[in-house]
Amino acid sequence: MTSYKYIKFFNQIGIKDIPVVGGKNASLGEMYQNLANKGIQIPNGIATTSDAYFYFLKESGLDNKIREKINNIDTNNLLKLSKASQEIRDLIIKTPFPKDLEEEISRAYLELSKSEKINNLVVAVRSSATAEDLPDASFAGQQDTYLNISGVINVLISTKKCIASLFNDRAIVYRKDNKYDHTDVALSVGIQQLVDAKSAGVIFTIDTESGFKDVVVVSSSWGLGENVVQGHISPDEFTVFKPTNAIIKRHLGSKEKKMVSFKKDVLKNIKTTEKERSSYSINEDQVVLLSKWAVSIEEHYKRPMDIEWALDKKTNKLFILQARPETVRSRDDVNVVEQYELLEKSETILNGTSVGSKIGAGKICKIDHVKDIEKFIPGSVLVTEMTDPDWVPIMKQASAIVTNTGGRTCHAAIISRELGIPCVVGTKNATKILKQGRDITVDCSNGDEGRVYNGILKFKVNITNIKNLKRPKTKIMMNVGHPELAFKYSMIPNDGVGLAREEFIIDSHIKIHPLALLHFDKIKDPTTKKQINELTKGYSDRSRYFVDKLTEGIAMIAAAFYPKDVIVRMSDFKSNEYANLIGGTIFEPAENNPMLGWRGASRYYSSEYEKAFELECEAFKRARNELGLTNIKAMIPFCRTLDEADKVIALMRKHGLKRGVNGFELYVMAEVPSNFILAEEFANRFDGFSIGSNDLTQLTLGVDRDNSNISHIYNENNQAVKDMISKLIKVAKKKKVKVGICGQGPSDFPEFAKFLVNEGIDSISLTPDTVISTTIQTKITEDKLKIKK
Repeated sequence: MTSYKYIKFFNQIGIKDIPVVGGKNASLGEMYQNLANKGIQIPNGIATTSDAYFYFLKESGLDNKIREKINNIDTNNLLKLSKASQEIRDLIIKTPFPKDLEEEISRAYLELSKSEKINNLVVAVRSSATAEDLPDASFAGQQDTYLNISGVINVLISTKKCIASLFNDRAIVYRKDNKYDHTDVALSVGIQQLVDAKSAGVIFTIDTESGFKDVVVVSSSWGLGENVVQGHISPDEFTVFKPTNAIIKRHLGSKEKKMVSFKKDVLKNIKTTEKERSSYSINEDQVVLLSKWAVSIEEHYKRPMDIEWALDKKTNKLFILQARPETVRSRDDVNVVEQYELLEKSETILNGTSVGSKIGAGKICKIDHVKDIEKFIPGSVLVTEMTDPDWVPIMKQASAIVTNTGGRTCHAAIISRELGIPCVVGTKNATKILKQGRDITVDCSNGDEGRVYNGILKFKVNITNIKNLKRPKTKIMMNVGHPELAFKYSMIPNDGVGLAREEFIIDSHIKIHPLALLHFDKIKDPTTKKQINELTKGYSDRSRYFVDKLTEGIAMIAAAFYPKDVIVRMSDFKSNEYANLIGGTIFEPAENNPMLGWRGASRYYSSEYEKAFELECEAFKRARNELGLTNIKAMIPFCRTLDEADKVIALMRKHGLKRGVNGFELYVMAEVPSNFILAEEFANRFDGFSIGSNDLTQLTLGVDRDNSNISHIYNENNQAVKDMISKLIKVAKKKKVKVGICGQGPSDFPEFAKFLVNEGIDSISLTPDTVISTTIQTKITEDKLKIKK
């Protein structure tokens, strides 16, 4: 290898060389040298040094000219900022490189081409600032990248453009906001072999919304990765659970277009085909391999990472293109729990993918083009087709952001998180629906789905410091319904999940009645058939859709709290609720009192529903056995008799869920008086009880809990209800089975929670908003009991 003064090859640099070649290039060299032995493939490349940058500026006299212009820039005046920025860039581009520097870049590029045995190697020319991609700052996307470049002259031109981009509007503003001296930051240019990508995307080794660290999130789309990074499309997304390296969630993106190498030095965005839009752009084996690589990279750097990757079109090999520290969620204070809560309701105008977990409100300020950003009104909600790095000067002034396109890992989403601004991306038609000047509220506090509401709604922020929170002996568990909130809720101190409701997963993620999927031929209504076909696109066997989505919903909750127990209740819809699912009306009876009708255990063994229950069992089995989430326990609701219990247990055994095998435990929901009267017999059949105080109170007092005329009678604190619970706890202790409660009572009534602790209950499962307060109160109650004893 030839010796160079201003050039370094990737095998000559590592992370210690950030001052020399910038964060991006230093990281590439680090991986190229240290991770190839783990099978991770990095395209080879070269980097100009910071000495080259300063030499160019000083030798040409540009340093003084730039310093004079940049010291007079007012970053709050967008018009003057843009004018001065353009003048500096023009100066750099018009100024020739010193001859010796130009010769070195040319010679090194030709040597790189020769080493790869390709004449005029096609490369990506990328900017790498010497203060870039540090643990406490992200310069990602601040400077330019040029793809599909070949030939010495084009490489030199692109190198010059990269250097000039150090002084674009967004980079100048970012450096000032983060207190970096403009003259202290240099720019290295990476010239790296281009992967002509069949598909490409971004990986995060942390959940970017909640900060949950046990997952890898892989985004993917057809063609080169720029569309994913810049937020031009809604990509496919996969969530992989690190401890088992299993995919626990899949999302099929719309992927409306793809960027391809049209010819040398030319890229082109073309529309994707219907087949490309309706299929995943990467297969599951490739997702799992990328996840494995991402974990290795994270372990090497000892921190969460933001990674770009590509799948080569010709060789079908995967490559890592760059890796940098994740700079938003990894800096969160784990001792502080922050929860945004909407206090009012309003019409939902549209929804999309949420970025962050905050709420923002204001008047709509719709900007169609970046050239019009000076028209933005500070404090407004920015609405646009997409937000890329050029929009940063006004993004930081917005109360919230709403875009038509983009996914959770696009660059715009990263910047929104870094700025702490709620953002809803991928709404498809925000710019058409949302009218200029209208008051709206942007809500990102409820998981994956971000919502835009009409009007400015009141909300509050609950902040709790949990650093010195003492844990009681009684387990404080959590009721979790929606899988998309599980990662966020797992940050609250807890002992696992006492109740995860299947109905929430079916209603929000599946939406279709299971029998409508099993007996699609019985559906005659064309609108219903169209809805089902749209949701089950890509499935030749529609019942697989039900199993896949239910498996993913269960797995997301189980992974969030792993290895703590997660008790998942089998479906407990009433017949009228089942009828509300797509295609449900023709499979459900009209019952006078669905609350006391065909629900829970009685459904599972009936000839009309058994095949649907088999799908539920298969989802459980897959989540436990294939995805490795053995912390999942099953619970049977509304089990009226011992005969019903025996039938359901036998049916589950038939479908591969046998107590004791692979640690599988089966609980019964204790909510019917017969469960308490025959407590010992039920204890012989199940591994534990979970008291459902809502139905127990209703059936003990003979009260319809939905009838407002007699609602004053309904009270879990009634002595009859408490006597039933007290008896059950004693029987459970005697029979050495677990006993907990997951009804609403402990969440609503602190005195009821005290009663349960006094009785010696094993666990109390609560709504997430009451977990911390009940934990504190339970610890106080236990301490008082110790003093009395």
